[in-house]
Amino acid sequence: MSLAPSVSLSRPSFNSLPLAIALFCVLWSFAFVAGKTGVTYCPPLILLAARFTLAGVLILGFAALRRETWMLSWRDAAVFAVLGIANNALYLGLGYTGLQTVSAGLGGLIVSANPIFTAMLAALLLGESLTGRKVAGLLLGILGVGMIVWHRIAVGTDSLHGILFTLASLASLVAGTILFKVLSPSGSLWVGNGVQNLAAGLVTIPFAAAFASPTDIVPNVQLLGAFAFLVLGGSILAYQLWFHMLRTCGATAASAYHFVMPPLGMLFAYLVLGEHLEMRDLLGIVPVALGVYLVTRPARSQTH
Repeated sequence: MSLAPSVSLSRPSFNSLPLAIALFCVLWSFAFVAGKTGVTYCPPLILLAARFTLAGVLILGFAALRRETWMLSWRDAAVFAVLGIANNALYLGLGYTGLQTVSAGLGGLIVSANPIFTAMLAALLLGESLTGRKVAGLLLGILGVGMIVWHRIAVGTDSLHGILFTLASLASLVAGTILFKVLSPSGSLWVGNGVQNLAAGLVTIPFAAAFASPTDIVPNVQLLGAFAFLVLGGSILAYQLWFHMLRTCGATAASAYHFVMPPLGMLFAYLVLGEHLEMRDLLGIVPVALGVYLVTRPARSQTH
């Protein structure tokens, strides 16, 4: 989210899909912890502008060192640039602003609603089937997520202002997911991810310059570690895996794995940040896991 130089990141083998899904879930869940750590010591817009720009330079620089051809038409490059604005600049810009006053666990919960909205829009816009089994799985995911964080919402320790920003970031992620399937960019996902990050960086830099001050940065080891993970594990590897899942699984099935994020994110937040965690948080994993299974299980082929 080390590969030999001969391995193409844009064409994982068939057997790599389960590993890709597991790695994506871990990386995406831990990113909320790294993001919470990052915004504690650095203004979110500065953090993101540096993250996107560096990730874009590293990706495209690596492609140049391997002497890869561009492998993107101008149309596909423009599509990835638009996706960079939705999936990176807006989603993470709004989300990181929310993380300043929202716990990493609740931030992960809100974003985990992605499968619900994506499934509905995918059925309306993409013609993806929304069977009774998928609906049951989505409802189980909602139930599990609700079990995990019900007491957290009741306590009321998270800011409404931050929650609204996080909800807006969720809308951006859903829009980016649907756009990827509707626009269907072809060519190298690796180069496309580089274009996406570079476009997001170029869009974010002016806002960082206007609304954030470098004097608010507190340099330390925690910030350095969080930034390194967000660039390498988040912007480069996790998004590479996410796009591969969208191409392979479909928007509804791929998005269903976001239901795994609340329990994983809260576990990581407990281990790293010391955020409160109760046993009933972990019990919510059961309906979440069952819901993901129902949504992503292939339909049985009928025999005659």
